[in-house]
Amino acid sequence: MAIPVFFFEEDTQFKPKNKAKLRDWIKATVIAEGYTLSELNYIFCSDTYLLAMNQQYLDHDTYTDVITFDNSELADVVVGDIFISIDRIRENAAQFSGNETDELHRVMIHGALHLLGYKDKTKADKSLMTEKENFYLAKRVV
Repeated sequence: MAIPVFFFEEDTQFKPKNKAKLRDWIKATVIAEGYTLSELNYIFCSDTYLLAMNQQYLDHDTYTDVITFDNSELADVVVGDIFISIDRIRENAAQFSGNETDELHRVMIHGALHLLGYKDKTKADKSLMTEKENFYLAKRVV
């Protein structure tokens, strides 16, 4: 049975490498957190595209690296869309980690963790989110 993790692009030509391994990693993360994975769409896009979404849906007039939409109808089933700005990934990688693949994977798992109930608005929430990101990044086989 195919793993229900899909990859799309909007206003960019980006395509992730090792899609099968990424799917396995994301699914393993969801299962490890006690959830069922029904459907998860990663949409890679430009800064301009994500800014327009941020303005339209969240009323924020700022650039961001990721926006997550939880479309789940059941508490323990993951259904969602994760929009990721490839422009932000590249800029953040240059500024922080230096590795675009690592930055992409961090943002991918960050979005998935939001769908699993993790928040990042308070200092304590952000600390737990970073801890979970690091834990699951260490489990990648990509």
